Amino acid sequence: MGALLIRGPKGCGKTETARNFAKSEIIVDDSVAIKNAMISDPRVLLAGDTPKLIDEWQNQKELWNTVRHEVDRRRAKGQFILTGSANPPDDVNLHSGQNRFGIINMRTMTWAEMGYSTGEVTLKDVLSDKKVASALIEPDLAQLAKRMVIGGWPGNISLSEKYATIANDNAFELLCEVDINRVDGVHRDPLKVRQLVRSLARNVSTEASYNTIRNDVWGVQPGLSTDTVSNYLRALERLMVVENLPAWSTHIRSKARLRSTPRRHLADTGLACSALELSSDKLLADLEYLGLLFESLVVHDLRILAETMGAKLYHYRDSSGIEVDAIIEFRNGNWGAFEIKLGSGAEDSAAKSLLSFAENIDDSRVPKPLALSVITGDGFAHRRDDGVSVVPFPTLTR
Repeated sequence: MGALLIRGPKGCGKTETARNFAKSEIIVDDSVAIKNAMISDPRVLLAGDTPKLIDEWQNQKELWNTVRHEVDRRRAKGQFILTGSANPPDDVNLHSGQNRFGIINMRTMTWAEMGYSTGEVTLKDVLSDKKVASALIEPDLAQLAKRMVIGGWPGNISLSEKYATIANDNAFELLCEVDINRVDGVHRDPLKVRQLVRSLARNVSTEASYNTIRNDVWGVQPGLSTDTVSNYLRALERLMVVENLPAWSTHIRSKARLRSTPRRHLADTGLACSALELSSDKLLADLEYLGLLFESLVVHDLRILAETMGAKLYHYRDSSGIEVDAIIEFRNGNWGAFEIKLGSGAEDSAAKSLLSFAENIDDSRVPKPLALSVITGDGFAHRRDDGVSVVPFPTLTR
């Protein structure tokens, strides 16, 4: 492509990653010099060795078309790398970037990237239905809780829980007071934003509706309408701090109706913990919530690993009560299903649920699953007699 757009939440490492490839760069802020250049001749901002990094380009959204036209004029590949902490505004015609812009979604780091995974099991092997094996992962909820509080932000890797919490809290306050207003120039009440993100954190890994979230916020901020909830959520999605998991649409044998409500997820477990003012000790005191946050952590990593393989991640639920935490689907229709359980003791019930789910899929219209797998927080990787694979999350890699 002539240009590459790297998009992701603030602080996930977009700029530093791009600098490993760029030969020159410009940071697009709100300075008078940048504004004057945009008025007189925006092309001067594109001069320099290529690839040229254009950081926080969305502060001058007209740059999108300027880059597009310059790519057409130069007729060369690898000219520009655009990075930003918000998705393009609604009035930017992304179709105009067709065949000119490549797009990469970047997120906070996976456990494998941070060195927390032993790397004994690859997602590729799981989906190839190969037998998996690993050494025993001993239960260590205290370490798990600590790592989820710290989160996957690159800047937190070397920090203790105490100082990572300070960094995450500061980022949360900036999100509520500054970032959400800059995304589209619309002022939003920081108190309402704060309570809304807290509600999302409380409802992580669930299918909470707008009404559920509104009612949750009403206890602290009465009078919040469903329309306001929707508006605020769209802004948070633009900032990529909210990334919901869509429902899987497929063909089933039963007369049950498929649910289309997405599951709520934040960009990082560290953000959820900051929003709820949780330390690892407080997290350990609520094992039910720890399980929901663990599911969100695994979904985060599965989403990244799936995309590196050209696949997408979904969840499944129907009106009969059958649900699956994660479905990986490839463009050719091949798919695999995953249940996520904090403790290996829930392996049997999770495997039974997966097998029941698979039997309900109409395999005359949909391919048989590549694999059925239970992802746990501990235990050892193995293939069960019923064909379901069990994979401890701390062994998983690409």
